[in-house]
Amino acid sequence: MIIIFQILKMQMLADRKLWTKPLAGSVRHFVKPFISYHSTKNRGEFTHYGDQMLVLLKSVSPASDFDINHFAESWKEFFKDYTGYIDQATKATLENFSEGKGPGDAGSTSSDLSGASRIAPLIYRYREDLGKMVRYSRAQTAMTHNNPYIVELSEFIARVIWKVLRGSTPSAALKEVLEENFKREPFTERVTDGMDSADMDTRKAISDFGQMCEVEAAFPSTVHLIAKYENDLKTALVENAMAGGDSAARGMITGLILGAHLGYDAIPGNWLSDLKYYQEITQLLENIDRGKKLNSEKTSEVLETSEV
Repeated sequence: MIIIFQILKMQMLADRKLWTKPLAGSVRHFVKPFISYHSTKNRGEFTHYGDQMLVLLKSVSPASDFDINHFAESWKEFFKDYTGYIDQATKATLENFSEGKGPGDAGSTSSDLSGASRIAPLIYRYREDLGKMVRYSRAQTAMTHNNPYIVELSEFIARVIWKVLRGSTPSAALKEVLEENFKREPFTERVTDGMDSADMDTRKAISDFGQMCEVEAAFPSTVHLIAKYENDLKTALVENAMAGGDSAARGMITGLILGAHLGYDAIPGNWLSDLKYYQEITQLLENIDRGKKLNSEKTSEVLETSEV
């Protein structure tokens, strides 16, 4: 399970209203959130972004293939009694569902990076099938963030991880995917700006790009983190959190890509042991692997039978 970190993220101090400016020093362990937006959350739990990613992981685990309708029903059910923070994209999507729209057209028009940040379960499930990885990443994003740029960004991230899992460094993969599939604006500008800022202090760079959740600020900030800390996952996520603003979505994508590059051993042990859902996540990933193995065995049996 070398890419298990892709479905983990730092709950520590992660929300767009946490600070109005970066803080001095650093926090290197999970703490209970300090602000009212996450007052119902405890140490080691997820923000509303991670909670939705866990819903996606649960919807992927028992099925032989990803079903957007199943995910939509699970997602709606999850928010019926949710006591955590509900952002505007979620509110708009829930309202559209209540008006009878389906998962293909219920999504908000939000330009928040978060819609493209929760694809980790699909990366894990389809790590050997690029077509499905891309198609389903786009579909799950559009269900809540039906903004063309955010949907395309989810594909961009999926393609980067595909290359990283096959040996490219994160920085090389960012450049390769940009050149091969996304050589157009605003991708060129935002990837280039993020890469060019790698020599800057992270808190200054993210402050300059903007700490907010909107993609025009959050995406180049994420590229900065990936390029600057390509071989240091821990520092990348600590500095991301300490830079303030909406660090959760930035951290999810950074952790996903650097985790795929550096593997399981790059994750501090206490980050795993202190994570509330660690055992559940591990079990869900094992379920996915068992399901893939069974499907492969069934396919082999069918092929053998047809040859007789």
